[in-house]
Amino acid sequence: MKLNVVAPRKGIEWVRLGVRTFFRQPLALAGLFFMYMAVVLVVSQVPVIGLVIGGLLVPAATLGLMAATAEASDGRFPMPSVLLSAFRAGKQRARAMLVLGAIYTTGSILASGLATLVAGTPPPAPAGSPEQLDVVTLLALVLHLPLFIMFWHAPALVHWHGVSPAKSLFFSAVAVLRNFGAHAVYALCWLMLFLAVGSVLGLVGGLIGGAGMARAMMVPTALVLAAMFSSSIYFTFRDSFAADAAITEEGPAP
Repeated sequence: MKLNVVAPRKGIEWVRLGVRTFFRQPLALAGLFFMYMAVVLVVSQVPVIGLVIGGLLVPAATLGLMAATAEASDGRFPMPSVLLSAFRAGKQRARAMLVLGAIYTTGSILASGLATLVAGTPPPAPAGSPEQLDVVTLLALVLHLPLFIMFWHAPALVHWHGVSPAKSLFFSAVAVLRNFGAHAVYALCWLMLFLAVGSVLGLVGGLIGGAGMARAMMVPTALVLAAMFSSSIYFTFRDSFAADAAITEEGPAP
């Protein structure tokens, strides 16, 4: 395995490939993403341990969605079982994926707790006032950034390259930082796409039926865009690392 350093313009290609691959298998990729979201929603309702279980499954679910994109990119129809790819590659890699999940859960809890401790609990908003991003949420997102960088490629490195959890976190962070320009362009393109689609839907919905109609149109569209975004993550990994041989049954390692 070796790290590939790519040009910043590669970020645009990642977005394009994600959108194009999504439209190759829109029902399958959207369905798998919605299935993942439904599982997260159900698990999060379990008292006390729900959030912990949800966090444990994040790396495995991320890998499952990446494997689904890999299959769609190769012209195959991704079945629901692809979401379990992390647990079908042997006990060692399944255990490593759960270790990643435990690290992610711990880091997320610490980041959220620190944000609450530093910013304090915001006062309740007056009834009827528009929802705003509070300071605690914003600070929690900032504190989660190092976690996102370390975990961006980590599940795929564990699954497709057999890297240990600790090394996968290190290699992921190095890859993201070495290809910072491409990732920055990638993030900016997705932000612009979300804002552009949201603005158009807000305008059209407002003209048709007011704010309620606009919100009704935005929610499903935002979920579809999120599914497209998840389909593009695989390509950021594929172009950032290279290997000599195939490792798993999902196809050749990038």
